[in-house]
Amino acid sequence: MHMKKYIFVLLISIYSQSVLASLAIQFWQTSTGARVYFVENNALPIVDISVEFAAGSSKDAPEKSGLANLTRRMLKLGAGGMSEDEIANALADVGAQMSANFDADRAGMSLRTLSHARERKQALDIFSRVIQYPEFPQDVLRREKTRIIASIKESSTKPDYMAGRTLMEMLYGEHPYGLNGAGEVETVATLQQEDLSRFYQSNYAASNAVIAIIGDISKQEATRIAESLTAHLPDKAVSKPVPPVKDPNGQIRRIAHPASQSHIQIAYPGMRRSDPDYFPLLVGNYILGGGGFVSRLMEEIRQQRGLAYSVYSFFSPLREKGPFQIGLQTKKEQSEDALALTQSVLKNFISEGPNEQELIAAKQNLIGGFPLRLDSNSKILGYLAMIGFYNLPLTYLDDYLIAVEAVTTDQIKDAFSRRIHPENMVTVIVGAID
Repeated sequence: MHMKKYIFVLLISIYSQSVLASLAIQFWQTSTGARVYFVENNALPIVDISVEFAAGSSKDAPEKSGLANLTRRMLKLGAGGMSEDEIANALADVGAQMSANFDADRAGMSLRTLSHARERKQALDIFSRVIQYPEFPQDVLRREKTRIIASIKESSTKPDYMAGRTLMEMLYGEHPYGLNGAGEVETVATLQQEDLSRFYQSNYAASNAVIAIIGDISKQEATRIAESLTAHLPDKAVSKPVPPVKDPNGQIRRIAHPASQSHIQIAYPGMRRSDPDYFPLLVGNYILGGGGFVSRLMEEIRQQRGLAYSVYSFFSPLREKGPFQIGLQTKKEQSEDALALTQSVLKNFISEGPNEQELIAAKQNLIGGFPLRLDSNSKILGYLAMIGFYNLPLTYLDDYLIAVEAVTTDQIKDAFSRRIHPENMVTVIVGAID
């Protein structure tokens, strides 16, 4: 068994190293202080670029909840003397695509363009305007606020949304991670153009920026691009860092809902992106509930008892402790039994840890599937942005496989027993038994 395990890991490592060999990450800073992460890849005539800032929803004040999301949303809806239609048409003219990303920590924009000079120049000119010269036009702002408010009102009647929002409020309390990324109906309604301008000036600074670039250009060209995208950004971010997360008091909240099924969600503060327990928790969670049909939760709750069609667990690492969550749906009359069994499986996993067979299978799946996480420029771009934003080592992608393979059953048991305390977890059941 040990020889087979060694041969498997050796073969996967050789294949993975061949994939990673072409991912030599180059790092430098622009003259304005932005951090740049670049991989040259000439396989296709395409360039992917992202610019991200520490401007996620955790930067909102409770009375301005939704401001970070609205600011990010408005960036490409009027900038640098161009209307939203002119921006969209100019990008379409050269076959370029622009997208946005947003979470509790980060906000930013991404661009995909052909690497040929004409197309690239036009796409980058528009991208530069969006990043550095947003206008937040009043008429568009009113429209977008109306759309967001309508979306919040519609979502607030859905059991999965209700469970998720209630869970985060219980888990984080007054911590910024507990705020709704989209905001609340009342707070979004009060946001004004001046709020967006102030938020942009305070958070979209060059010193606060991480630029990721991959594609068919040289380092010299990438350097010019990075400079052009940051030369006219605000000088310095003035917002406060995200505070540490406090552990919650355990509680269960049952919410009535006419849905035929109960939506059950359980959570506890999990881990930071740079957490020393990252890999034991990662591998352990795959065994517990992250591995689909081969996970313990799925085996016990669906396969053995038929209490749910799907059950899962996951960590969402952030700058500070992101949530560790378990979720499932079940018939209302089975909700209490399903919850009790879920709690029992979790407690047993924490107290006893995984066995060696589960560990081997988890490693095989995590290591074997890793090359698929790097099979496109867009996926690699995401990793470059993450490495940069969280100040991870440039060798992170190489180190990943080694770190996963090094995890032991004792490390998983130790990490889960120290980090996850079932008695203090918060639980929400939407669609509880009347």
